[in-house]
Amino acid sequence: MTLTLIPEATYHRVPVAPHVELNVAVAGSGPAVVLLHGFPQTHLMWRHVAAQLTSDHTVICPDLRGYGASDKPVEADEGTYSKRTMAADVVALATALGHPRFALAGHDRGALVALRAGLDHPDAVTHLLSLDVLPTLDMWDVLQGVDAKVAWHLYLMAQPAGIPEPMIESTAESFFASFLDGWTKDPEAIPASYREEYLKASRGAVPSIVADYRASAGIDVVHDLADRKRGRTLEMPVTVMQQDWGAALGYDAAALWSAWAPDLHHVTFDGGHFMAEENPGAVIAALRVLVRR
Repeated sequence: MTLTLIPEATYHRVPVAPHVELNVAVAGSGPAVVLLHGFPQTHLMWRHVAAQLTSDHTVICPDLRGYGASDKPVEADEGTYSKRTMAADVVALATALGHPRFALAGHDRGALVALRAGLDHPDAVTHLLSLDVLPTLDMWDVLQGVDAKVAWHLYLMAQPAGIPEPMIESTAESFFASFLDGWTKDPEAIPASYREEYLKASRGAVPSIVADYRASAGIDVVHDLADRKRGRTLEMPVTVMQQDWGAALGYDAAALWSAWAPDLHHVTFDGGHFMAEENPGAVIAALRVLVRR
């Protein structure tokens, strides 16, 4: 069975950079909302949210560069999978589809791309919703001591090319499954057919997924440091929803985010990591309130 975002969605392959096309599902009409998936998933994670938004929004759900059915360019240099590059992909995609201005929501890796898009393209991104992630620079700052073991995969995939890739490929099924199974509080939120689709897509994209994570330990930090030094912040209204990891790791998530987003609404979410699938109603409500700000 071929899984699609929602029955009324149409699929396109849209060129966004030289030799890079993104697979994207588009549905609905009205002001555009771009939804960016996280790890280890594809655009299908937004199926519940998209179904409720199409009545009054054009919903644009791509597979990120390196994920799903989108192109997976070889990591030629540190910029190939930088969040700056991936954010430029998203802006080019929305513009090509006739939406030079759009609201943007991202989960996990997609939220990091959304944050960079908001910083680099404030004229394009009107509103920003981030689900369960910290800005890259802050994430590395708060991971300390034995508590950092919750993010062990970040350190593995930060290693030089040729080290993490064969290690992950040799046990890809259990590697990716450990996140899908361990990060959710409601196992039924990800049905077997979607779980297998995520695993299949991830097994076939190990080098590009690792490159995405490797960039977050390198060039993405450089970009964040430059913005922090300049005092650059997000100009649009921002809503952040995330689990209460701060209590365990000893940081104030709202304070960290407010340094990047002066117009911030921060919500501590009572649920698992995959909130768009576990509690789509809360995500939809937050997004609708956000775009009215």
